[in-house]
Amino acid sequence: MTRDEAFELMCQHTPSDSLRRHMLNVEAAMRYYARLWGEDEEQYAIAGLLHDFDYELHPEEHPTWGVQHLKDHTNVSEEILNAILGHASYTGVPRETRMAKTLFAVDELTGLIQAAALIRPDKDIKMLELSSVKKRFKNKSFAAGVNREEVQEGAQDLEIDLDTHMAHVLKAMQEM
Repeated sequence: MTRDEAFELMCQHTPSDSLRRHMLNVEAAMRYYARLWGEDEEQYAIAGLLHDFDYELHPEEHPTWGVQHLKDHTNVSEEILNAILGHASYTGVPRETRMAKTLFAVDELTGLIQAAALIRPDKDIKMLELSSVKKRFKNKSFAAGVNREEVQEGAQDLEIDLDTHMAHVLKAMQEM
């Protein structure tokens, strides 16, 4: 599957602009980490683009519905499928690959960073500073839906300190 095919599939199954934006942000963070580690950037990007593509239309079956759809209708690799399953803790699928660990690590954090950018008067993520992201992270009532424990667990799984992880994801989103 190409990135363009993944994008088209994501758009077909994701009506809301906000969830599409989230998946594009996750794609950007996945690409950033793939480049950082010398991994396959396109495969990481596809995992980021498709990790929530089934969420709005099949919320009770997410992400298993999406993974089954990908198995039945695409040639997406097992590594991507396992990463998508593993990004949702409740599936119980272990995150064994670097790709799976990265997807889990960036998913919630991109939401927090996007929310932090949207409360700025100019709403410009390029002007958002790491110190502001860290401040918002500590404020549990800000973007209360962001699971901060998962953000911390994700950074630990990547063996990166939380501040560095936040800086990487912020930079990835700013470069997008």
